[in-house]
Amino acid sequence: MVKDSVEMGEVMARDFIEEIKQANNDNRPIRAIVPCGPKCWYAPFARMVNCEKVSLKNLTVFHMDECLDWQGNLLAKNDPYNFRTFMEKHFYGDIRPELSVPQEQQFFPEPKSIELIKGKIAEAPIDITLGGWGQDGHIAYNQTRRHPFSKISIEDLRNSELRVQENNLDTIITLGQRSFGAAYQFVPPMSITLGIKECLSAKKVRLYSDTGTWKQTALRVGLFSEITSEYPMTLLQEHPDALITATIETASHPISENLDWEFKGINA
Repeated sequence: MVKDSVEMGEVMARDFIEEIKQANNDNRPIRAIVPCGPKCWYAPFARMVNCEKVSLKNLTVFHMDECLDWQGNLLAKNDPYNFRTFMEKHFYGDIRPELSVPQEQQFFPEPKSIELIKGKIAEAPIDITLGGWGQDGHIAYNQTRRHPFSKISIEDLRNSELRVQENNLDTIITLGQRSFGAAYQFVPPMSITLGIKECLSAKKVRLYSDTGTWKQTALRVGLFSEITSEYPMTLLQEHPDALITATIETASHPISENLDWEFKGINA
């Protein structure tokens, strides 16, 4: 646990920087899956790269996901949910050019590039997956599937790969509340995402959240529940080297702080 978003940003950036520096010291390539968020680590990461002169020339980045419109097309360049635009500005934009990731080693998911990216990921092991988790414990956009006529098992989820999908209604509502004053109409209804199989294939998985109440239940379920497709992050329990970092607010929970509450049919 960390105190707040500022501390978490420093921790997340340092975790990644040390992995890159170790690869550079070993004179080997490093392959990473990188999310668009949490947002608190981009400025510290750029500062560390530039001040410590950490070369990113050996780094290959597979970006985790991207939002799509209702027809499965990429969003407008300046749409606030265009992850590529955000990453080009905040992840790559502040890095000194002589240290930056070569453009041919940057892979942004697009519907037309699914087979290309899957092939590139399959070429060699992923060293580290960075990410957050959603309100239902989704990693990347690997939500639990809520379609009434198309259920998936935990095995289906475990083996899921890069794909285009519709976003769950609860994801749209929560993102609308978080970003647009509950104007859910502006939230992208579809996405393209790396699958759980690809994200958890990494040697190390590091997830972070500073979002507070939005993530509290998913964190508790991820830590203490049996593995369930309803909360995909429970699959981290099977990984040999997974670590979750959360702010104190995110790690708290109103139910645990109100032991006098009773819920009909639940309390013993």
